[in-house]
Amino acid sequence: MTRRNASDTFDIGGELTVHRLGYGAMRLTGEDIIGEPDDVENAKRVLQTAVSLGVDFIDTADSYGPGVSERLIGETLAPYADDLVIATKGGLLRNREGEWLRSGSPDSLRNALLASLDRLRTDSIDLYQYHRVDPDVDLEDSVTALAELKDDGVIGHVGLSNVSVEQLETAREIVDVATVQNRYNLGNRESEAVLDVCESNDIGFVPWFPLGAGDLGEKASVLEAVADAHDASEYQVALAWLLQHSPVTLPIPGTSSISHLKENVAASHLELTDEEMRRLDE
Repeated sequence: MTRRNASDTFDIGGELTVHRLGYGAMRLTGEDIIGEPDDVENAKRVLQTAVSLGVDFIDTADSYGPGVSERLIGETLAPYADDLVIATKGGLLRNREGEWLRSGSPDSLRNALLASLDRLRTDSIDLYQYHRVDPDVDLEDSVTALAELKDDGVIGHVGLSNVSVEQLETAREIVDVATVQNRYNLGNRESEAVLDVCESNDIGFVPWFPLGAGDLGEKASVLEAVADAHDASEYQVALAWLLQHSPVTLPIPGTSSISHLKENVAASHLELTDEEMRRLDE
């Protein structure tokens, strides 16, 4: 699946053109993704810097904080530039103990969307993603609710997160699925079959945990060698691999550091050779 000449942009839902390296705003919160960040002004500067560097795809979720990440984005970037795509997610809650709780009923998703609209200071969300399938709710019911919200104009495009091929195909029978966001990186390719479906149907594939928190297993030694050859960091090579592995991948590395943000964005300009891609793919 090596494509060194893939475009550096992708059309989400066939119409929202974004640069393929985005920004994941989960880390703009407190420790363990709960509460306010230690330095709110720094968090806002990170968002402003991302946009100034050409990032035009920002991903968040109502459960990050909870609510903190969305609110900071709204306070910092709204009203949004016409070419800036904001994506968020609903269907996964956080309690006071920090537990992630699935909540995919139609009423819950509608209420979550209304709250996200308020925090993001917008009347329509470009890309709204079902964060995690609720086993206590029929997937068809959850997706139908999102399809209705799309018809109402408060959602531009519908995405899914953490789904199997079967779940993706079920959802596609109900609504046009613009993106899928699954865990995927150089060291974890369990969603390769989902990526294949996305590539075949021009669906954006958003790999979360794109750097694997630095844990890339047996790929670590090859990654180090390739990074040395390019005078780049291993993180930059891991991102470049994602971008070249498939033309539909939309990595969203997250950070609360401006210097790390700049390094991540620079990875979009790093071109790996066919031989390096082969070694990393093996």
